[in-house]
Amino acid sequence: MQDTEKILGTAESLCPECLKRIPARKVAVGRDVFLAKTCPEHGEFRTIIWRGPPDYQTWAAAEQPAAPQICATTVDKGCPFDCGLCPEHRQHTCCVLLEVTRRCNLGCPVCFAAAGGGGDDPDIGTIEGWYRLLLASGGPFNIQLSGGEPTLRDDLPEIIALGRLLGFGFFQLNTNGLRLAADGRYAKRLKQAGLSCVFLQFDGLDDGVYEKVRGTALLDIKKAAITRCAELELGVMLVPTLVPGVNTDEIGGIIDFAISRMPTVRGVHFQPVSYFGRYPQTPADNDRFTLPQLMQALAAQTGGKMQVSDFRPSSGRHACCSFHANYLVSAAGELKPWMSEAVKSCCQPQLATGGASKARAFVARRWSAAGSARTDGEECCPGIVTDSLDAFLHDIDSRSLCISAMAFQDCRNIELGRLRDCPLHVLHPAGRLIPFCAYNLTDNRGEPLYRPPR
Repeated sequence: MQDTEKILGTAESLCPECLKRIPARKVAVGRDVFLAKTCPEHGEFRTIIWRGPPDYQTWAAAEQPAAPQICATTVDKGCPFDCGLCPEHRQHTCCVLLEVTRRCNLGCPVCFAAAGGGGDDPDIGTIEGWYRLLLASGGPFNIQLSGGEPTLRDDLPEIIALGRLLGFGFFQLNTNGLRLAADGRYAKRLKQAGLSCVFLQFDGLDDGVYEKVRGTALLDIKKAAITRCAELELGVMLVPTLVPGVNTDEIGGIIDFAISRMPTVRGVHFQPVSYFGRYPQTPADNDRFTLPQLMQALAAQTGGKMQVSDFRPSSGRHACCSFHANYLVSAAGELKPWMSEAVKSCCQPQLATGGASKARAFVARRWSAAGSARTDGEECCPGIVTDSLDAFLHDIDSRSLCISAMAFQDCRNIELGRLRDCPLHVLHPAGRLIPFCAYNLTDNRGEPLYRPPR
């Protein structure tokens, strides 16, 4: 007997063919949820957005809005065509991606940015202008240096140092790790310049995975890059792109690997594949790996050390975009989720109001190398400063493992309500802040909405 369909609600979306704004319905079939929409010109589209537990309606609670401090554009054509940010955007900036090069030293079959080819890199004077624009837009924000492959720039340390001088406190490097593994002097320069965290592309524990997703065997290079970061006391976040049928059975193994490389490895940030940029074929529903499937896989592949109930929507963005959990790892490898509400009330720094502000502070504190963020007793428990408390806090810092995930949207599953809640922004070369999924959005032919053509 087939499950009956139930309409859970409506949304605004886009036609995958022409990117025109069209209405959509959220349709439940049993515990699965689909986004269904009809373009008057191009017909019907239906895409899976949620598979199984936890319950979609219980999970999808509204995030408290926190409008951008400064809007650079006005509302004209409506979302997503007025990005800049516009006054309809509902979340201020947590992290800004600066694409410092379009060049890359890999030709990955799967690439959000469709990186590669030539083109001139923005010079350091242009990048200084970007920094100053961000400061005038409500910054400083957390900065992710991206591309392309940022380490192809010999002057990347100078770019970080300039940003530090101008007041930006957290720099994250989005990298494939090739140059970090091969060039110790360059890696040391990055550390000395003020690099906070390495956001390392890490898709699995088998070279067969890398050959399918990245086009070549890379596992030994990834391990060497992590070893280099350990020598320099650079925190590392492992970032697997999850592709169904390729590496979704390696999730538990990646968690075990992360634990074995603590405290250099600060956590794992999973990214189920989204279909924009470069990808091998038009996706079917079986080509998608939804957030609840990932939560279920984490529980199953860790033998119950993690539970679906450990995970919560991430602060500062739409609940259906991401989740996170934090664990303390014992010497025996046992995982204890934290923080409880009781611990939060005592041992959490007083953060600025607004979800994106909290997320920005958390990332800077927990993704950096152990001991590099402030953990003194005055910050944690005012009036209680003891050697034992300091030791306790340092122990927590070195044994903490952050698990998170981000489900990016493409032209088939995009909901404009989620887009308006996005705190992750890319600085367009024209000087406009664009939500990540809007910046990378392409239609079914690969034509971009915002990303400059290659």
